[in-house]
Amino acid sequence: MKITAAEEVEERVRAQGGRLYVWTISHRCCSGPLTLLETGAEKPPGAGRRFREIDAGGFELCLDMGGQRLPEQLVLELRGRRKKIAAFWNDRAWVG
Repeated sequence: MKITAAEEVEERVRAQGGRLYVWTISHRCCSGPLTLLETGAEKPPGAGRRFREIDAGGFELCLDMGGQRLPEQLVLELRGRRKKIAAFWNDRAWVG
């Protein structure tokens, strides 16, 4: 898996302790189930998550794909007015 992170993402993660958690979250929509990626500086609450620790170069990436295979590429960018770290699965906002 190739990890592509903008420099400002690496700086943000290091400033927040050097570890970024990325996990899947499932939603229901009109066309059926949809799985997206969430990110955070802390491990999300809830049992059953199994994070795989990966050296992402400038920080540690803790990844739980919820039983999905790893993407070929995981892209990390800052998005929105609050500049939240967003994760993209093979350049898509959804998993699969």
